[in-house]
Amino acid sequence: MSEEIKYKRILLKLSGEAFREDSEPIGYSSLVRIAEEIESIYKLGVQIAIVVGGGNVIRGITSSSLSIDRATADYMGMLATVINALALQARLESMDIPTRVQTSIEMRQVAEPYIRRRAIRHLEKGRVVIFGGGTGNPFFSTDTAAALRAAEINAEVMIKATKVDGIYDSDPVKNPSAVRYPEIKYMDILSKELKVMDATAVSLCMENKIPIVVFNISEKGNLRKLICGEKIGTLVKG
Repeated sequence: MSEEIKYKRILLKLSGEAFREDSEPIGYSSLVRIAEEIESIYKLGVQIAIVVGGGNVIRGITSSSLSIDRATADYMGMLATVINALALQARLESMDIPTRVQTSIEMRQVAEPYIRRRAIRHLEKGRVVIFGGGTGNPFFSTDTAAALRAAEINAEVMIKATKVDGIYDSDPVKNPSAVRYPEIKYMDILSKELKVMDATAVSLCMENKIPIVVFNISEKGNLRKLICGEKIGTLVKG
């Protein structure tokens, strides 16, 4: 390994929106960009587990506008995450990166069922593991699924990939004067009600002492820099 890496095993949380491109739910350029970022750290020997969202296809929590009950809408959202997981798997394997998809809702024709020990074994064998289907339960976000899987596989860090370069004291899109936190404590996110991720996910990471890094994946090379110890985005700990 030519470069020193800070994290050996990571949980990367990708939002569904990261896959979106113009009017397409999954854009070719977006998929390639994400896969190349993953490849850049895979080559360093990092063990990579990924949780994907599904908001680019359908967002369960907002499907109430379709007059669908919340539980059903959330299950629809879980299936959307599997679509993204399969797309990412196909792209990574076209780049000769061995990848496994595990889902919390069984669909054996397309993916393995989620089995914790098997997932860890895949990581140890140098395979990228993509978790689809959220937690498998309605009323839980994919951020919570990411925090849960991070704890289960003993990830050293949970990395949340977004379109902004960290956590701000207010929405930087709406407020140009918003201030970015280079580092913040779990409790401060909860007490300030910062909308970077839901409270359940933050609490789960806090209880299991899993640091969270929120960063902008749109900027090429950011993920590799982060893994190699550069101060990218916002670090949540303490």
